[in-house]
Amino acid sequence: MFEAFILSVLETLKGFGYFGILFALCFEFVPAEIVLPLAGFWVAEGDFHYALTVLAGSVGGTIGPITLYALGKYGGRPMVIKYGKYFLIQEKQIRAADRFFEKYGASVAFFARFFPVVRTAVSVPCGVARMSFWKFTLYTFLAMLPITALYVYLGKKLGENWQSAGALFAAYTEPILIVLGIGLLLYIIYLFWKRRS
Repeated sequence: MFEAFILSVLETLKGFGYFGILFALCFEFVPAEIVLPLAGFWVAEGDFHYALTVLAGSVGGTIGPITLYALGKYGGRPMVIKYGKYFLIQEKQIRAADRFFEKYGASVAFFARFFPVVRTAVSVPCGVARMSFWKFTLYTFLAMLPITALYVYLGKKLGENWQSAGALFAAYTEPILIVLGIGLLLYIIYLFWKRRS
């Protein structure tokens, strides 16, 4: 029922063009897994241009996490735990994101976007730790760009079957996660070596 409601809202927002796509992704409770493949389907129908759709989706997907970053920075952990439910964030997700942040530092603003469990909640510890706003925004945008491009591409290729994009996305991102994991490991080794020297 929630998905049907989201779809009806998206059909309305479609009338606002690229701004409608951007606006839909500004809210963390609106699943990008629905918005982006559907936007890809609209690209396939000729209503939108692929590159501009990816840009609008990436910008919207960056604005959404900024709201959670601000909640963490200005409200602190108690406010996040109290109001996080309105962003569909549970306390266990916040704890997982905390551990992720403690392990990997500021780079989580980029890397965590590729991991489903902490993807949304990771903005919170970034805000609580008062990470540089510009660094957070840049890392988030750079992570959202390939994610958005892949979701929109899958929606475009699948056409009317765009709702199957989620399962395909998981298959596509598995090798990406392996590469990212290796990259993260090398980064940690580099940091350790830098501290030792």
